[in-house]
Amino acid sequence: MTTWTDHTADRPISLTAPSGIDRAAHHRLDEAWLAAAWSHPTTRCFVVSGGQVLVDETPDGRTELVMTPSFEAPLTEAHRYFLGTDEEGVSYFALQKDSLPGRIDQSARPAGLREAGLLLSPRDAGLMVHAVGLENWQRTHRFCSRCGERTVIAAAGHIRRCQACGAEHYPRTDPAVIMAVTDEEDRILLGRQVHWPEGRFSTLAGFVEPGESIEQAVRREVSEEVGVAVGPVEYVASQPWPFPSSLMLGFMARATSTEIDVDGDEIHEARWFSREELHQAFESGEVLPPYGISIAARLIEMWYGKPLPTRGFV
Repeated sequence: MTTWTDHTADRPISLTAPSGIDRAAHHRLDEAWLAAAWSHPTTRCFVVSGGQVLVDETPDGRTELVMTPSFEAPLTEAHRYFLGTDEEGVSYFALQKDSLPGRIDQSARPAGLREAGLLLSPRDAGLMVHAVGLENWQRTHRFCSRCGERTVIAAAGHIRRCQACGAEHYPRTDPAVIMAVTDEEDRILLGRQVHWPEGRFSTLAGFVEPGESIEQAVRREVSEEVGVAVGPVEYVASQPWPFPSSLMLGFMARATSTEIDVDGDEIHEARWFSREELHQAFESGEVLPPYGISIAARLIEMWYGKPLPTRGFV
């Protein structure tokens, strides 16, 4: 496996820019330190609920997470997650609640990661993706997979312990491959999933199976979904994707065959595009361009050689 270098753009992949936050994992089991950090006047926190947070627009047009000092935070004991500290020593916590709090000024609004991830600063986006990932895992792993008893939260939200059998459970991250496949004519292969609307095309993707390398997963998924054989596979970059618990591993892959045979279960339609054909399809509206937050957009853009149109989808 080789690593792809992007010569077409300097823009980072969404949700991967340095956030300036040190996750400070060594503090997660130190209850005294966590209590002191929570009570410190500079500590900031925000509520996460159902994958959403409150965001607000600043007077200069920026979008920010709505954060409050810890002493103004809604009460929650068990579902308080330590996210890390910044360079100035400020600690950040996320509070998992059943609903987002109301705002007296009515200016803030709820937003999910697909929208907010494109608008927030690297710091706020990094905090949000961490919090959403923890919340998704916490909501679906309340019982021990070994003995079935209820588990309790530990390590500031990063472990669940079973008090019956002693098992410890950690946040799950499912590796998934996503690939821009090109052929000898330098065309790109894009597919449309069965539940997507007409015109929505993107790169192929799928989960890594047990006992499988990521390169093997790329070749298997492409073969299963569209019947195309893949040879060389080049790693590009990864992207956290907590919808609900994935890590997207992006690749450029070279096809060794071009005949398409869609599976009909996941992929409804797949097509080869030259750059000119894709440009014309964008212009006519026949093909909708990928939404900017997904690594899929960046993979296509690296082949396309210039930014994609901004209207579109994930």
